[in-house]
Amino acid sequence: MTVRPLHLAAAYATALALSLGGCSAAATPTGPVTLASVPAAAAAPANGAELDAAAFAAAMKRPGTVVLDVRTPAEFAEGHLAGAINLDVNAADFRAKLGGLAKDIPYAVYCRSGNRSGTALTIMKSLGFTSTYHLGGGIQAWTAAGGAVTT
Repeated sequence: MTVRPLHLAAAYATALALSLGGCSAAATPTGPVTLASVPAAAAAPANGAELDAAAFAAAMKRPGTVVLDVRTPAEFAEGHLAGAINLDVNAADFRAKLGGLAKDIPYAVYCRSGNRSGTALTIMKSLGFTSTYHLGGGIQAWTAAGGAVTT
């Protein structure tokens, strides 16, 4: 059997369309998928993983998950994820405050754009935390994907 270039291009285009379709909010017969309607993740993300907004929403719904906002208190007051705890990664006592937290429970960490949460995960992993992940693109990606914030 000879694979023709056109057939090969069509196969690649189909595969690309299918893979990209899973990355965005898809329409359903009842309307668009929202972050609030995403079911809880079946398994915990890998320690240190960076997740998109939908995967983050699903993972943080797992029982026992603690949501950490590592922005400044002023940023937190402007709007944060419901139930989040504010622990400023740039505060002098950040490591000390982490020392008082359980290291074996899941932590969903976010900031404004994903940079500070990545830094926080590096610190947390160095301190022995075993189940941490963060929101790629931060709260900006969350709100762009339709995620709710509270004040």
